[in-house]
Order: sequence, then structure tokens, then C-alpha cells
Amino acid sequence: MSLPGFRALTGASPGRIRVVDIGANPIDGEPPYAGMLRAGEAEVVGFEPNPAALAALEARRGPLERYLPHAVGDGRRHRLHLCQAPGMTSLLEPDPQVLSLFHGFPDWGRVLAVEEVGTVRLDDVPEAAGVDLLKLDIQGAELMVLQHARARLAEAVVVQAEVEFLPLYRDQPLFSELELYLRGRGYRLHRFFPEVSRSFSPVLVDNNPYAGLSQLVWADAVFVRDLTRLDRFSDRQLLVAAAILHDCYGSFDAAYRLLAEHDRRRGGALAAAYLAGLQQPRAA
Repeated sequence: MSLPGFRALTGASPGRIRVVDIGANPIDGEPPYAGMLRAGEAEVVGFEPNPAALAALEARRGPLERYLPHAVGDGRRHRLHLCQAPGMTSLLEPDPQVLSLFHGFPDWGRVLAVEEVGTVRLDDVPEAAGVDLLKLDIQGAELMVLQHARARLAEAVVVQAEVEFLPLYRDQPLFSELELYLRGRGYRLHRFFPEVSRSFSPVLVDNNPYAGLSQLVWADAVFVRDLTRLDRFSDRQLLVAAAILHDCYGSFDAAYRLLAEHDRRRGGALAAAYLAGLQQPRAA
């Protein structure tokens, strides 16, 4: 069963939602905002320094998508480690000792070449201004980017970042460090979307090296502006956050809370319409 989109349920629109996607490589399937993009309710500015991945994005992009070839970081030059699995290419060096604990990773994380690249600070890229949803998936450099994106964090209402619980890369900041930084910028962890575990070698589940068992290795973590402090949201941000949480993450209860605050301020009835729409019987 699928629910209608936010606009269909409420009749409300906060205007087109601006997504900034850092590490937009399409290897992991559709991003969570894909439905909003197809419906014309979102526009995307993506960053992808990998030429092959950038070409793939350009080949299929729609009118509301723009992709830039920049490596986003701290504005300095760094060594880019090109790995056998493109999804493991990183500004950080893979840690063979940690990778050896799991099936497949010693091969996937093998460094084939190292090249020096310049990076840009997100705050210095004018195309990223006005962001509502900031998404990051850049193999361990997420905290570096966020530390140089204070202006963008002051604009956004939702941040989705890949976080690790084990250091797959040398000197890699882990989830707790990223969470503390975002908490200091007014965000709170909302949920993991999803969690990924792996089986310690030599135990293998169903002869599948991708199958998880006990060890949580990484996740996409969704952070939202503090939902206990709705006074810090503008009227538009209340609607933007509600739309993103409904359409991207299925966080219907949080979306309702945001709409109820919007109604309190504006004398509307969006929350009641939303709740009635959620409770409407639908065919399986």
C-alpha cells in the first residue's frame, strides 16, 4: 500500500524544495527525494567529481536537475583514493586492517591510484544557497563538509548523511562525532534510513558477502531541526520539513506535528486534513 504525496493529502505546497546532493553517484538506486523530483516538487543541485558517474547523471537528468563536478570539502587540496569499487573511493585512505574483518571489503577497498584534487567549501558555492534538504554520501568526509557548510546548515531543515560505526578509513570521523556536530547546529537525530550490518569473516550468511548479521557498520542517518523547538522554524520551514519527512522518509507523525504548529500560527486546518488523509482506507 502506498500513500498519496504530501501535496495531494494536504493541498498545501511550500514551493519547490531545494535539494543539495553531495556525492550524487547513482550506484545505490533512487535517492529518497526521487518521487518529489518526478512530481516537479523538488529541484536538485548535485556534486559528483567522478567523471564516469557525472556522465551517467548528466545522461539521464531532467530539467530540474543540475550537476557540478566539484569535490566538496574544506577548500583545500586532498589526495583522492581511487578504489576498486567506485563506491569506496574517498578523500580518506581505506584502512586494510578494519576492512579485513569483513567479506569482500579487502578487494573493494583496494586503492588502484591516488590523485590530488582541489575541494570547494559548500558555503562558497552559490548554486547550493537556499538548500532545504542536504544529502551527503562521500565515504567518510561528511563531517569535513559540514564543518565548512555553516551557512547552508542554517538554511536547511533536514540533513541525510552516511555515517559509519567502524572506521573503514584511516582517521575517519564516526557517527558520534557527526551527531555531536549537528546537534551543536540545532539538529537532532530523527532516524536511520536504513541501517547496514555485515558478518565478521569467516562466518558467511547464505553464502552472501553482502548479508549482515551482528555488526552494524554504517547507516544513512536523517537529522532534522529540533522538533522539540518548533519556535525555531519559519512558517515555510514547517511546511518544507513536513513535506520532506512525509514524501522521503514516511515520518507521518513528525509531519503532523509540524503541520499542527503551522495551523496554530496561521489559523489553518492542514493537520486535520493530513490526518484524515492518512486514515483513509486504501486497497492493498
